[in-house]
Amino acid sequence: MIASRPFYGISPLFPVYPKPEDISPAQKYWILIQGTQVLFRYQLESKIIILQNSLPTDLVCNDPVYVGIKGDCMYHVCEVPVSARLPEGFESSSVRELYEKAQESDMAIASYAVRILEFHRLHAFCGRCGTKTLPLTTERAQTCPVCNTTVYPRISPAIIVLIKKGEEILLARSPRSPSGFYSVIAGFNEPGENLEQTVHREVKEEVGISVQNLRYFWSEPWPFPDSLMVGFVADYGGGEIQVDNQEIEDAGWFTRENLPPYPSKASISRELIEAWISREI
Repeated sequence: MIASRPFYGISPLFPVYPKPEDISPAQKYWILIQGTQVLFRYQLESKIIILQNSLPTDLVCNDPVYVGIKGDCMYHVCEVPVSARLPEGFESSSVRELYEKAQESDMAIASYAVRILEFHRLHAFCGRCGTKTLPLTTERAQTCPVCNTTVYPRISPAIIVLIKKGEEILLARSPRSPSGFYSVIAGFNEPGENLEQTVHREVKEEVGISVQNLRYFWSEPWPFPDSLMVGFVADYGGGEIQVDNQEIEDAGWFTRENLPPYPSKASISRELIEAWISREI
């Protein structure tokens, strides 16, 4: 399998605990989020700046949330209210739309910040007794000071699999996909399943065939909003394609010469397909 290249991975950002207190202002950076949009500004030569080394004087934002450490620098995320005007010189965009416009390392930190901020939004109050929660100082978690309930950031494991049959691969179209686009099969892990069982079940449910000879590809954290995509390659095992008409509306076998439009860059689905095109898998 080819080397892992997780576009939205957090490395080398580390959530060091307890939070260091000896970081100078010059070593602090801020990610500004409004809703699910990242705020950015342009510098010379159209370079996009996501990580701000100071907060704009006209910025309206909530209390910053500690994200982590990279080298000697500390990162926080600040939530800008949706109703607030953007600071002068700033624009907003989803993380995905910034691909190939901003540095990948900055995108990775920004995508991680979006997830951490969403975690704090969802768990600002205890789900058991309603008390305002507090961040732990020893790990990434929120805890209730009354009933001691502790919650951690949600991670939803999912599989994504490229299925090979000779010189063809199976690609399928979801009703939610952009018009004409096809991709590989994917789906969420169910309680009590290992990942291999998830592959077999999802393939059978969505396109009606069986697979064999599963091989691990690589994994990618997918912050839309909280998935961990675990990639596999599998061989066709038998059966005729029968789409479920819910998750999948069309599917078929394709050669390298007749591929339909497939997902954009910065996704493990495209990496799977292009690794097959180049015969790396």
